[in-house]
Amino acid sequence: MNFLRGVMGGQSAGPQHTEAETIQKLCDRVSSSTLLDDRRNAVRALKSLSKKYRLEVGIQAMDHLIHVLQTDRSDSEIIGYALDTLYNIISNDEEEEVEENSTRQSEDFGSQFTEIFIKQQENVTLLLSLLEEFDFHVRWPGVKLLTSLLKQLGPQVQQIILVSPMGVSRLMDLLADSREVIRNDGVLLLQALTRSNGAIQKIVAFENAFERLLDIITEEGNSIVVEDCLILLQNLLKNNNSNQNFFKEGSYIQRMKPWFDVGDENSGWSAQKVTNLHVMLQLVRVLVSPTNPPGATSSCQKAMFQCGLLQQLCTILMATGVPADILTETINTVSEVIRGYQVNQDYFASVNAPSNPPRPAIVVLLMSMVNERQPFVLRCAVLYCFQCFLYKNQKGQGEIVSTLLPSTIDATGNSVSAGQLLCGGLFSTDSLSNWCAAVALAHALQENATQKEQLLRVQLATSIGNPPVSLLQQCTNILSQGSKIQTRVGLLMLLCTWLSNCPIAVTHFLHNSANVPFLTGQIAENLGEEEQLVQGLCALLLGISIYFNDNSLESYMKEKLKQLIEKRIGKENFIEKLGFISKHELYSRASQKPQPNFPSPEYMIFDHEFTKLVKELEGVITKAIYKSSEEDKKEEEVKKTLEQHDSIVTHYKNMIREQDLQLEELKQQISTLKCQNEQLQTAVTQQVSQIQQHKDQYNLLKVQLGKDNQHQGSYSDKTQVNGIQSEEVGRLREELEELKSNQELLQSQLAEKNSLIENLKSSQTSPGTNEQSSATASARDSEQIAELKQELATLKSQLNSQSMEITKLQTEKQELLQKTETFAKSVPVPGESEAGMATKTTDVEGRLSALLQETKELKNEIKALSEERTAIKEQLDASNSTIAILQNEKNKLEMDVTDSKKEQDDLLVLLADQDQKIFSLKNKLKELGHPVEEEDELESGDQDDEEDEDEDDGKDQGHI
Repeated sequence: MNFLRGVMGGQSAGPQHTEAETIQKLCDRVSSSTLLDDRRNAVRALKSLSKKYRLEVGIQAMDHLIHVLQTDRSDSEIIGYALDTLYNIISNDEEEEVEENSTRQSEDFGSQFTEIFIKQQENVTLLLSLLEEFDFHVRWPGVKLLTSLLKQLGPQVQQIILVSPMGVSRLMDLLADSREVIRNDGVLLLQALTRSNGAIQKIVAFENAFERLLDIITEEGNSIVVEDCLILLQNLLKNNNSNQNFFKEGSYIQRMKPWFDVGDENSGWSAQKVTNLHVMLQLVRVLVSPTNPPGATSSCQKAMFQCGLLQQLCTILMATGVPADILTETINTVSEVIRGYQVNQDYFASVNAPSNPPRPAIVVLLMSMVNERQPFVLRCAVLYCFQCFLYKNQKGQGEIVSTLLPSTIDATGNSVSAGQLLCGGLFSTDSLSNWCAAVALAHALQENATQKEQLLRVQLATSIGNPPVSLLQQCTNILSQGSKIQTRVGLLMLLCTWLSNCPIAVTHFLHNSANVPFLTGQIAENLGEEEQLVQGLCALLLGISIYFNDNSLESYMKEKLKQLIEKRIGKENFIEKLGFISKHELYSRASQKPQPNFPSPEYMIFDHEFTKLVKELEGVITKAIYKSSEEDKKEEEVKKTLEQHDSIVTHYKNMIREQDLQLEELKQQISTLKCQNEQLQTAVTQQVSQIQQHKDQYNLLKVQLGKDNQHQGSYSDKTQVNGIQSEEVGRLREELEELKSNQELLQSQLAEKNSLIENLKSSQTSPGTNEQSSATASARDSEQIAELKQELATLKSQLNSQSMEITKLQTEKQELLQKTETFAKSVPVPGESEAGMATKTTDVEGRLSALLQETKELKNEIKALSEERTAIKEQLDASNSTIAILQNEKNKLEMDVTDSKKEQDDLLVLLADQDQKIFSLKNKLKELGHPVEEEDELESGDQDDEEDEDEDDGKDQGHI
C-alpha cells in the first residue's frame, strides 16, 4: 500500500482526474515494469481500487490483468490478485456503496465486462487451466470469477466450456477438494454451469456427480451446503430423462430414504433443516413429475415403494409437530409418488392415522380439505393428493363411491367415511369446500362408467319427514337456488363429468322436467361478465345431454332438444356461450399442470381434468347441434358398423392368441421328443456294450470247454465237464433274463412312440384357423414323421440283431448238449464192478435228464420271446400304416392351401382391375373440370402398394 500512497499522493488535480490518472499509472506499471515485485504491487493496488472505482479499473486494466494471467503463472500471488480484481470488476454482488440512481447502470456493467472478457474464448480456457492449480490463492478466486461469468452470461460461457477439452472434468475435480470453501463454491459453480443445459448436465452426471454429491449430503447433515447440493441435483435431474434413468439404475433412490427419517424429536426443527427437507421433497417430485415420460415415472415410483421411501413419506404425513410448509410439500410429494401407479395407490389406501380408533389417512386428509379453518395451500395439497390417488385407479374410485351407497354406510355413525365427508363439503356453506368436494367427487367418476351408474343410487335425507332425494337431484336443486359462482362452477363441472359417456345418467337428469328449462333460461339470458362462465358451463351440460342422449325419453329426444335450442336460444348464440369456457383467462392456466396451484381461493375455478374434458367435447357438441336427424342416423349406423368391425378384429385376435398357444405346445412337444430320442440313443449304446460283453463271455466259455474236452481219460474229467455244463446253463439263463428285460424296455419305448403318434394325429386333425398356420403345422408334422420313421428303423434293426443273437445262442446250446451226450457214452471206467458201473451210469443219466429238462424250459422261453418279437413287428407295421395315413392328410392340407392361394390371387387381380378403372374415371373427371380430392388419390396409391406387398408375401409363402 505504500506504493499506492506514493502514487496517489503525488497527484494535485481534482478527485476524478486523480483516480483515473492513478489507475492509468498503475496499468502502465503492470505492463512496463520488469520487476515482478513492482508488477505484483501494482496489481494489488488495482485490486484495492476495483471495488470503489469498478468502471475505471475495468476499462483501463482488464487487458493488462489478462496479460498477467498469461505471462506470470509462475507466481501464485500476482495471479490471485489479478483474479480477485477481475472478479470485483465483473461481479454484481457488492453494490453497497453505489447510489440508488446508478444501481441499474452498475448492474449492467457486469454483463458488459463479461462480454468483453469472453469475446476471446482463450480467456475462458485460460481460466479453466488456472483452476488446475492447487494453490488456494489461485483456485478459490478462479472459482468465484468463473461463477460470476456464468451468472452474467450463462449460455455463452456454457458453450465455451462445453467445447473446451476436459473443461467440465476439470470443474468436477473441485468437489473432491479437501478445503471446504473451495468445495462449497465449486458446488455453486456447478449450479450455474448446469442450469438449463442438457448436454452439460449429462456430462456432469457421468462424471460421478451423483455419488459425490450424495456423499457430501450424508457427511454435512443439516448445513447450508446440503441445500446447495440438493439444488445442483435438481438441475441435473429436472427435465433430463437420461440423467433420471441413470440416477434410478445407479440405486441412488435408495440412498434418499434416510433423509426423511425425522424420528420422534419433531420439536427440533431448525430453519436450515426445514429448508433442506423442503428441497429434498422437491427433488423426489422431480423424479416422479407428471411431465416426465410415463415409463420413467412409473419405474421411479416402483423403486420408491420397494426401498421404503413412500412408507417413510407417509410416516411424516401422519406425524405430529411437523411444520405446515413441510406437511404441505410432503402431501404434494406423496401425491405424485402414487399418481397412476396401482401398487403405491393400494398402499396409500391401507395407511392409517395414529388415532384411537385408527382412521384411514384418506379420511383424515379429506377432513382437512373440507375444513375452512385450514390453510388454503394445505387444502389445495389435500385435493391434489386425492386426485392422484384416484388417477387411473378404478379400484380406488369404486371404494370411494361405495362409501356413499346405502348398503355400506355405517348405521351407528361412529366412523366418518370419505363419501360422507365429500357430501358434507358439497353442501356446506363454504364455497371453497363446495368446489373442492365437487372436483374430488368428479375424479371418483373420471373415465369410469360403472361408478357413474352406481352414484345414481345415492339418496340424501334433506330434512325430517321429507322423502330422500337423489344426489343428482340435490345438485341441480342447489344450482337453481342461485348460490355463489364458485359453488355453481364446481357443481356444473361435477354434473358434466357425471353425464359424459353415460346415457343412463343423462336419462336420469332429463327425467326431472325442471332441469332443461333451467339450463335454457340460464343460457338465453344476457348477464354480466361474471355470469358468462356459468352460462358456458350450462351450455356444455345441455350439449352433453344431447350428444350422449339415447332417445329413451320421448319428450327429450335429441331432435326435440335441438329444436328447443334453436327456438329459445339460437344455434349461433348457443355455440358462442359454449366458447366462453375455453376463452376464460383461468382456463389456460388450469390446463397446464395437474396440480391445483392457485395464489388465492378466488382463482380456484377450473380443474385440470375438466379442461381436458372440455377440449374433447366442445367440437363434437358443436357438430351435434348442427347435425340433422338423417346425419344422426347415418352416424349411428357407422357406429354400429365400427362396433361389428371391432368385434371381428377381437375375434381374430383371440384366434391368433390360440394359434400362438398351440405353436408353443408343439414346440414343447418337439423338445420333449428330442430329449426322449437322446435317452433312447444312450439306452441303445448301453445295450450294444452289454451284448458285446456277453459275446466275450461266451467266447471265453467256448475256449474253456474245448480245453476240457481234450482230457477224456478219467472220471474226474467227466465231473469237471458236467460242472462246466451246469455253469454254462446258469450263464445262459442270465443271458435270457437280460434279453427279456431288454425286450420289455423296447416294448415300453414302442408304447411311448404309439402314444406320441396318437398325439400327432389329434393335433393334425384339429381344425386350422388360417392357411399360413396350417401350412407351417403340416411342415412341422412332416419333419416329426420323418424323425419317427428314422427311430422306427433303428428299433427294427435292434430287434433283428437281438433275434439273430438269440438263434445263435440256441444253436450253440444244442451243440453243447450233443457233445455232453456223446461224451457220456464214450467214457469207460476201468477197475470197477458192473454194479458200480450201473450206479454211476444211473447218476449220469439223472444228470442228463435234468439237463434235458432245463433245455426244454429254455426252448419254451425262447419260443415265447419269438412270439413277443412277432407281436412287436405287428405293432411296428401298424405304426407305419398310421404314418402313411398322416402323410396323406398332410398332402390334402397342402392341396387346400394351394387352392386358397389361387383364389386369393384371383381376388387381387380383380381388385387391381377395379382400382385401375377408378383411376381412369378420376382422370376423366379431372379432364371434365370436376375437383377430385388428393387424399383419396394418396389413399388409393397406398392401397395399391399394400396389395402389391401382399402379393409378394403370398408368392414368398408359396416358395416356402
